Order: sequence, then C-alpha cells, then structure tokens
Amino acid sequence: MKKTYSLTKKIFISMLLGALFGILVQSLKSEFIRDTIILNGFVKVLSSVFLSSIKMMVVPLVFVSLTCGAASIESIKKLGRVGGKTFFFYITTTCIAITIGILFSILIKPGTGLDMSHLLVNEPVISQNKSFIDIIIEIVPTNPFESFVKGNMLQVIFFSILFGLSISMVGKKSSLVKNFFDSLNEVIMKLVQLIMNFAPFGVFALMTNTFATIGFNAMIPLIKYMIVILLSLLIHSFFIYGGLFKVFTKLSIKPFLKKFIKPASIVFSTASSNSALPVTLEAMDEMGVDNSISSFTIPLGSTINMDGTAIMQGVAAIFISQAYNMNLSITNILTIILTATLASIGTAGVPGVGMVMLSMVLQSVGLPIEGIGLILGIDRILDMCRSTVNTMGDCICTIIISKSENSFNENKYYSNSDNLENLEDLNELYENADNSI
Repeated sequence: MKKTYSLTKKIFISMLLGALFGILVQSLKSEFIRDTIILNGFVKVLSSVFLSSIKMMVVPLVFVSLTCGAASIESIKKLGRVGGKTFFFYITTTCIAITIGILFSILIKPGTGLDMSHLLVNEPVISQNKSFIDIIIEIVPTNPFESFVKGNMLQVIFFSILFGLSISMVGKKSSLVKNFFDSLNEVIMKLVQLIMNFAPFGVFALMTNTFATIGFNAMIPLIKYMIVILLSLLIHSFFIYGGLFKVFTKLSIKPFLKKFIKPASIVFSTASSNSALPVTLEAMDEMGVDNSISSFTIPLGSTINMDGTAIMQGVAAIFISQAYNMNLSITNILTIILTATLASIGTAGVPGVGMVMLSMVLQSVGLPIEGIGLILGIDRILDMCRSTVNTMGDCICTIIISKSENSFNENKYYSNSDNLENLEDLNELYENADNSI
C-alpha cells in the first residue's frame, strides 16, 4: 500500500530539503549554474508562482469570508446585551493579543541579523507620510470596486463587514444572497486548499533561495521567531485570560483548567478550533454554563475570536520587517494591529487561510510577502498552539458572560466530574475531529 503524507509533513520535508539544497547550491563554483540556471531559473519560477497565487487569493478570500462572518452574527441584535458583551470581549482581547506579540517582537528582535533585503527584486515601499488619523478616515472607501482592484485591504475589510451586517439585518429577504455567499465561501476555501497543495514546491524554492544566499544563519532567527510567538501565547493565556477570569468571575481557575483538557487536546492535535466545537460545548456544560449562553458565544468565538492567530500575524510582520531591514513607524504598527484585528472576523479554520490573511496584513503596510516562505515550514507546530489559545479564549469569555448574566451553576463548576475516564469516547472524538478536517 502506497504511503501518503499529509500536507503539513510535505511542507516540513520541503523546508528541510530546500535548506539542504540551498547549502549545496551555495557551494557551487559555477556562477552560471548557481545563479542563472538554479536561482534565477526554476527556483525563481516556483517561488514567484507560489507567491503570486497567494496574492491572487487575498482580496476574494477577505471579501467573501468576512462578509459571511459578519452575516452570521445576526444573533447579536437578538440577544442584545449578551451579544454586545461577547463581541466587545472578543475584539478587545484580539487587539491586546496582537499588541503583546508586537511588543515582544520589538524587544527581542527575532529577525535582526537576518539580512534578506538583497533577495527582493522590487523593493516594497513603506508609506511613512500618512498619519493614523488619515488611515482611519480612509478606511471608508469612496469606490469599493476601486479598493478591490488596488488591493486597499482596510477598505475591503470595512466594506465586507458592513455588507455582511446589512445582509444580517435584512433577515429572511436576504437569504438568497446569504446562501450565495455561503456557497461562494466554500468554493473559495476549496481554491485555497488547491493552492496550498502547491505549497511544498513553493516552500522548497523559497528555502533554497534563502539558504543559498544566507546559509545556516537563517536558523537562529527562526528559532527566536518561534520563541517570541510561544512566549506571547503563554503571556496572553495566563496573564490576560487568567487575569480577566479572576477579576470578573472570582472563581478558582483550577477546575477550568482540568475540564478544559478535553477540548484542548482535540484542538491541539487537529490545529482546528472548529473541529472541537461539540467537545467545547460539552465542556461548557460540565463547567456549569447555561446552554443558552454557550450555544451563542462558542460558535461566534470560533468565527471572530482569533487571538492566537493575531499574535502570529503581529510577530510575523515585525519579524519580516526586521529580516528585510525595513523600519516600521508607529503608524505602520497601529495599522498592523487594526488590520489583523478586523481580519479576525470571519477567518475560516481551513489550512492555508492563516498565511493568506498574513499576506494581507503584510500588504497593508507594504512589507514583502516573500518572507512567508521562511516561516511557513514551521507554522504547523505554532498553529497547534495558537488554535488552543483561540479556544481557551472562547471558553473563558463564555464563563465570564454566563456569570454576569446569572446563568452559571457554580456547584457544577466545582464538581469533580471528569469524562476523560471514558477513553473510548475520547478516541471517538479524535476520529470525528480528524474526519472533519
């Protein structure tokens, strides 16, 4: 029976092979073979086609996915107070998360020392002239079609969210439009998956180019990049989530951590918060949360609460700016925070979407998306961690909202019930989760 590898394994293997091949190319004495045939030949073709494919998907993916995401939160106007609290919690913590990631990136400087500026064919230009006030004002497009053509992502995001909310507010009369966008979203997701099947070749070419010109000096910055993201995730989980949990619920966090193990294990192993939705809802019931609250906050959280992903986008943007020796102004950093926060609404849990969304964040401030190839190979491990943080945020928000609405059973929260004893049920959950991806 022929052995098949998952996309993640293929990308990781391609990353290693690209690094080794790059070192081999670096040692070649013939400039014609090294530069003309290899680096400026097939390597350039593979990497350019891959990067162009990612760029191609940015505008349609953002427009369709954010429209669907905004259109799906119609329950907010029905639940009123609960919806407002939930939405505010998710957006605020996402903004805090990306700020933490950026601050640690600026302090630790993971990309410093990795000079990749000479790898750029056309040097991107970072706008330093606009103030943050001007950026806020220009979020509203005068011509949304022009925004699509020019790739003005903040304007595309604004129009998409407004368009989706309008679909939601119209109600049943807009069901035809909503169904169309839902179907179109499925098509776009499939297109992203098709493009990501080409990722191993693109990663191989990008890693070959990097290591052929830089060598093993690229490894230390990559390790520092991983450390910054993991450190930011830990800080956000224990201090931000833990602090909010303690302040607003006055509960001990130990029962939460014990009962969170089950959904966390599913999310971590699959790197998908969507696949663990049934398990997460079950865990919320075990923690004493009323179903009327969790049935709203958990699905909404899996749609718009992407704190772990926001941290990755912030760290990656700063890392790439440092690697290419491109200085970002305060306005540029604020733009990254704003873009990544708004982009968290409707980001689908499909492999590859995170990288497309990252390319959107990079484009919003003029950073080269070529840097994505450097971090794509190690992203799976980080994706497992940040997806778990995303789900933890959903659960903590749910308990806080439930407690504030007097829809929380404290006795049930402190009970010792633990469904992890039934290993057969847990194995079945894993199988279902794997099949759903």
